[in-house]
Order: sequence, then C-alpha cells, then structure tokens
Amino acid sequence: MATLDRRIGILFLVFVALLGIALARATWLGAFRADSLQKAAATQQVVRELVPAPRGTITDDHGMQLAISESAEDVVGDPYLVKHPQGVAQRLAPLLGRPVSTLLRDLTKPHTGFVYLAHQVPVSVGNQIAQMRIDGLNFIPTVRRYYPRPLEAGQLLGYVGDQNQGLGGLEYLYNKQLRGHDGTRRVVNDAIGQPISIQDVRPVAPGSTLRLTIDSALQDEVEQVLAGVGAEYRPKAATAIVMNPQTGAILSLANWPRVDSNSPLSAPATAWEDMAVGYSYEPGSTFKAFTVSGAIQDGLVTPSTPFNVPYELHVADRTIHDAESHGDETLTVADILKVSSNIGADLIGARLGARRFDYWVHRFGFGRPTGVNLPGEQQGIVLHWWQYSGSSMGNLPFGQGESVTPMQIATAYAAIANGGTLRAPHIVASVGGKAVKLPRGHRIISPKTASELRTMLIGVYGEGGTASGAGIPGYQMAGKTGTANVAVNGHYSDSAYVASFVGMVPARHPQLLGLVVVDQPHGSIFGGSVAAPAFQKIVGWAVPYLGISPR
Repeated sequence: MATLDRRIGILFLVFVALLGIALARATWLGAFRADSLQKAAATQQVVRELVPAPRGTITDDHGMQLAISESAEDVVGDPYLVKHPQGVAQRLAPLLGRPVSTLLRDLTKPHTGFVYLAHQVPVSVGNQIAQMRIDGLNFIPTVRRYYPRPLEAGQLLGYVGDQNQGLGGLEYLYNKQLRGHDGTRRVVNDAIGQPISIQDVRPVAPGSTLRLTIDSALQDEVEQVLAGVGAEYRPKAATAIVMNPQTGAILSLANWPRVDSNSPLSAPATAWEDMAVGYSYEPGSTFKAFTVSGAIQDGLVTPSTPFNVPYELHVADRTIHDAESHGDETLTVADILKVSSNIGADLIGARLGARRFDYWVHRFGFGRPTGVNLPGEQQGIVLHWWQYSGSSMGNLPFGQGESVTPMQIATAYAAIANGGTLRAPHIVASVGGKAVKLPRGHRIISPKTASELRTMLIGVYGEGGTASGAGIPGYQMAGKTGTANVAVNGHYSDSAYVASFVGMVPARHPQLLGLVVVDQPHGSIFGGSVAAPAFQKIVGWAVPYLGISPR
C-alpha cells in the first residue's frame, strides 16, 4: 500500500509540474509573444491581394473596338508538388503553346517552390488546365490585352508587355491614361484556406477609353491596298496616310509589312517602326509644290509665267537634267508642275533665292515635328540657307538634299488643300470621353495662292501629266508624284528609289487627302506607276464610302 501511495504522489507531482510548465508557457506566450503570434496568425488567415485594373479600350471613331482587355490567368507551378513532371509537361504543352522540353525544365527546377509556366493565359484555357486536377499547379488572376482585328494598324496601336505596360505605338504614348490603377483586396481565410470574408481596401480604377479618328473600314481597305503593293513590287516598306485636310483628323494610317499586336515577337523589331512618322526620306518632286508656292506668294511668278527650260542646267559643279530628255522648250509654271521638270523647279528656285527658299521650306513645317499625337516622330533634316553649298540650289528646289517624313508631306499638302492653314494632324479624338483639344493652326499662304496651286496640281492627272490615268471618273483631283534616288554612302543610288504620290479630292474644296510612300520598289520605281495607282484605289473606295460628292 505504501508503494502505491508513493507512486500516486509521484504522478501527482509530475502532473502539477507539467501543469506549472504549461501555465508558465502560456503566460510567456501571452505576455511576451502575443503581438508576433497574432501577426503570424494574421498572415496565414488574412491575405492582401492585388486586383489588376482592366486596361482602357481603344476604339475607332465609330466605336469599333481595336484593343480590349479581358480576364486571364498566369499559370504557376510548384516543382516540389508536381508528380510525374514529364507527363504533366506533355499535357500542358499544346495548351500553353510552349515546348515540352521547356516546360519540363521549369517543372524540375531545383531549390524552388514557385515557377511561372505561362503568362496571361485566356480563362478558357485556364479552365481546361484546372479540370485536369494536377497537383502543384495554381492560377493567378490577371488581365490580358487582346486585339480583335488581327494585323490591323499594328504599328499604330503598338502592344502591351507582361506587366501591363504599353511598349509601342499608342499603347506606349497613352500608357498612363490606358493603364488605370490596380486595386487591393483583403481576404480572410478559414483554417483550411477557404475565404470567409472579402473586402476591397482600394477599388480598381479602370483605364480610360481612347477613341481614335481612324475609320476601321477605311483602315482595312488601305491595309489591303498596301499589301497588294508589297506583293507586286516587293519594296522594303510602304506607308499610307489618309486625312481630312480641313480638320487634320487622320482617317487611316497603315504600314507594310503588317504586324500582329497579339503576337509582337512574330515580326522583327524593324517591322514595328511606324514609317509614317519614323521614316525620313528625300521627297523628290512632291517638294516642287512648296518651291512654286513660295514664289507665287512672294509675287515672283504666276501660274502662267513662262520659263525657257533648256535641255540641261549647270549649277555650280552640278548638271541638272529632267527625267524625260528634251530640247530647249518654253514651259509655264503650271506646265513645270504638270510634267515635273527639275530644271524648271530650279529656275523658279533661283528667282526665290536661297534665303526666301529656306524661309518657305520652314514655313511649311519642314525641319520640325508636326506635333501629331504619335510616338517616335522624327523631324527630318533641313538645312538653313547659311549652310547651303554652291550647288544646293541646284537640287533642293526639286526635293533632293533634304529629308522629310511622310507625315510632314501630308501635313504641308493639307495646308494647300484647306486654303493655306498649317495645323498639327491628330489621331486621338477623345480620352475617357473628353475630347482632345486641338491646335488652331496658323495661316502660311493666302487662300488665293492655295487655290492656284490646287488648280495647277489638277494638271498632273491630265494628258502628259505624271499621273495621267490615276484619276477617278466624275471627280476632279489634284496631286503630285515623287520619285527620288536613295542616298547610299554619300552617293545617290542608280537602283534604289522612293516612289510617292500625294493627292486631294475634290480639287476645288478638298475633303480627303491621301499620301502613299513606297521605299525601294522593284520592277518599277516611279511615283506615277507605283504609288499613284495605290492612291487611286484607296480614294476610289473612300469617296463613296465617306459620302464625298464630286463637287
């Protein structure tokens, strides 16, 4: 009995000691570790989640969606938990569009419990993967940028990277407005990780809608015409701009080769250049209109002023010829534009003189950006009169020796079309429903001079003109061809040319202006045979579609 009592006593003492230890431990945890334990519990049960903001939609002028955001998921894996990674990789590869070997490498990475397997997977694909019930795979909600009209206006729109950042085109320039602001969500989970409370700490602020001046139907037609130019003449590149010259609104801006904003890595980086604003070239004969304009505005010539045009002209150490051989002949100013005489343009430039010629070149906006709301606009290279050499006035008046951008040429011709006002072109109509404030523009030539120029440019379409046959039945049109040698290593190439055409319709009160520039075509190199027919196709489709009457 004494032994039993002793054992009971020992057990009682042990129990009291353990209870004391437990009470001491509880007191220590409650008094000294309470804050840290409470935080640890909160991190396991309370989670703050980032809620990505949907990027603003980009639409055409009629509300047609050109770029939208849709729900997506990032697919992630835990190599420690994925069983049979070879088989998992083979099942995921066709859904994620990644090689089996690459997925297998990610799923077997050592010393990590987290790997990205794919970014911005469509929800439908994520659901297919979820139904496989593969251990170790998880999904992170995100937002995916999608372009509903593949290959349309790719360089213009640009594209978006994995971090919802615009990386080109309008997506880049208006990234701040389009991106919006991500939200924050507080999620309380139960012991087994199921959410029991969700609270928005900071609400999502969606990005603003960007409405363009572009007309999607016209854009598609222009893209198709440029694709035809690419197939027939195999140029290095080509671009086309269609504009309302009265307002400066750009109705279409297309580049060839085409690129797909849904798959930005499928095209080389050079193809993503927006040639309309990023390409500098010597304009050739399209520049003659500005030489003539300055001389008329200064009162030095009229459209009927005659010039004795010799078969060749010597300027300093240069000998100037026309594209078509001829003997000495008399041409009026209007004839010089019609047949695109280089010698005639030089004779008119000589009446202006270097200082006034330089004044008018800059007056028409050359040598500086147009101010169009597009990224990457170049300003070209235009010398001042004090930088001219002795032979400069032998090539500058007909468009050699200076470089311009297609947007500059279109903008300058728009001033001729609208009665003499130079204004910045624009391609964004509104941001978040608020109309973009447009520059007023400023007068550079008189309405009379602009009208006389348009009348003279009608002759380009007539018999003997450089674009005869490129007109549209029932419409009186005005325009100018350009064919310019490409400078290579300081010398003009005998085989590489830039063909261009700029025109307006109707000629008396133009409602539509178009420019086509083709870089280094093959087979034919002239603006009248390469670019003018493309312009004719574009405008021939556009005038009935836009409801532009012949008068």
